[in-house]
Amino acid sequence: MSNPVLVNQIIPESDVVPLTGRVGAEIRGVRLGGDLSDAQVAAINQLLLKHKVIFFRDQGHLDDLEQESFARRLGDLVPHPTQGPAAGTASILNLDSSRGGGRADQWHTDVTFVDAYPKFSVLRGVVIPAAGGDTIWSNTHAAYESLPASLKALADNLWAIHSNAYDYAAVRPRATAEEKKHFEEVFTSTVYETEHPVVRVHPETGERSLLLGNFVQRLVGLSKSDSAKLYEVFQSYVTAPENTVRWRWKAGDVAIWDNRATQHYAVNDYGDQHRVVRRATVDGDVPVSIDGRRSITHVKAAKPKAKAA
Repeated sequence: MSNPVLVNQIIPESDVVPLTGRVGAEIRGVRLGGDLSDAQVAAINQLLLKHKVIFFRDQGHLDDLEQESFARRLGDLVPHPTQGPAAGTASILNLDSSRGGGRADQWHTDVTFVDAYPKFSVLRGVVIPAAGGDTIWSNTHAAYESLPASLKALADNLWAIHSNAYDYAAVRPRATAEEKKHFEEVFTSTVYETEHPVVRVHPETGERSLLLGNFVQRLVGLSKSDSAKLYEVFQSYVTAPENTVRWRWKAGDVAIWDNRATQHYAVNDYGDQHRVVRRATVDGDVPVSIDGRRSITHVKAAKPKAKAA
């Protein structure tokens, strides 16, 4: 890992533009690609750990393979566990608003229904609406630090069950028939249930972050009703405006975020305008609680395929 002195030597401080007081920075003057020097990659990693999500404009030279070539410099690539990668790629997930699964308009951290969910996500804007289609990120470490001491003590000892099999109709009541079909036949083709600590310790920074999001189904040892009430209390700190940054996309933009310290939300306000973004993901580590216990996947079960009529 690099240190701040090296970062300033490789990427000048004037090219790092913080976007809010707590999360997000735009990085200028860097052309992303697999041919970046080790020092440049180390500097990007350090900026990512500091700002949680970083943005790069004018990266239109990237295609899927070059996007992955760059992402691979940050770690091993991993495909989505149920949707799989785009043809000819190791991890690219095509998020197309005109197809099922293309509008991720709930607060979430990527793929927390598995134990070792992605460390970093690298998202490239391909087709962007003329208006709308922003993405919002939250700093979940800042959310934890915002908690009163009594709520921190409570969160420190809670665990939650995350699953990709949830009440989709309740979460997305306006979902199209195609989106519902994608959820049933693709997104939940294998059902996962994983137990995570509500507070995880970041393996590189040592910071504590809230590990929540829409894949949470219940808190361990509590009723569904009590779980929902406590979830709303903790999640309200995640989504507090002070802990968020909103990015207005342009085609060719790249966003990179640390899933160990963020949640995000794709704003679904662009109607029938077309939006396409493509995501590469970097393999992650199994979360560890403040007392050193590791997350565990309890269920991994393929759904039986529907019989042809």
